[in-house]
Amino acid sequence: MPSEERLQDRLAWLRRLRTVRRFRPDPLPEPALRDILEVARWTGSAKNLQPWEFVVVRDRTMLERLSQLDGFVWHLAGAAAGIVLVMAGDPQRRAQETFDEGRLSERIQLAAWAYGIGSSIGWLVGDGQTEAKRLLGIPPERLVRTTLSLGYPAAGEQPTSVIRGRKPLHELTHYERYGQR
Repeated sequence: MPSEERLQDRLAWLRRLRTVRRFRPDPLPEPALRDILEVARWTGSAKNLQPWEFVVVRDRTMLERLSQLDGFVWHLAGAAAGIVLVMAGDPQRRAQETFDEGRLSERIQLAAWAYGIGSSIGWLVGDGQTEAKRLLGIPPERLVRTTLSLGYPAAGEQPTSVIRGRKPLHELTHYERYGQR
């Protein structure tokens, strides 16, 4: 077990992870990007099926095109890199894949944050999913809905959670049964 001080440092580091949507133009170092992808590769998944692949996009023109698709992906335009999660798309495993996709997204964000790289999760919806597959050459049977934008935070960037704050723990926590605070 780590010392109390080391434990508190680790917990504080986890609490500092914030969504960043405005980035400096600096490219990401290859070793950092490779480490981020390695952490993603080692993310746990239901039955260890690892139902994902990654399309890493660094081309400015492609990031701009993706940022204009249907969904909440505008932040890709200013990112140094984007990662599009390509899921197996198995209709029998949709719930498990959705859970795995969420775990994967957060692990990517945490790995990026370890390098001081900011990130934001984006969602493609409707025609945005179809168009992203077309633009990136992803087979139609695969599921594409989650993107991550990565880059060093722009000067003065205020993450949303800092601006809006967080609900107090006592408003979120119930003990033994709902309604028991």
